[in-house]
Amino acid sequence: MSFIRALALTCCVVATPAFAWDGADTDSGAAVEIETGNLVRTGSDIQVYDYDSGEYHDMSVESIQRSGSTVELEVYDYDTGEYRTLEMED
Repeated sequence: MSFIRALALTCCVVATPAFAWDGADTDSGAAVEIETGNLVRTGSDIQVYDYDSGEYHDMSVESIQRSGSTVELEVYDYDTGEYRTLEMED
């Protein structure tokens, strides 16, 4: 019986929807979105959609800082060769 409970719990957790993470580039004001499936950790590579350019950008997470209800990501944008600061809504 406990196997069935564990299986049911696992199915519920796996079926939980994941959401994108919305924010903005602090310099340009461009809206950005980090889609589901990106592991946002220092040293990780992520893919970010930039609404101003209408394109996805491959980026490296350089640092993460939490300030109240926002998270500030310092990233290196491989596509532009620039460092960017993204302020994400928590």
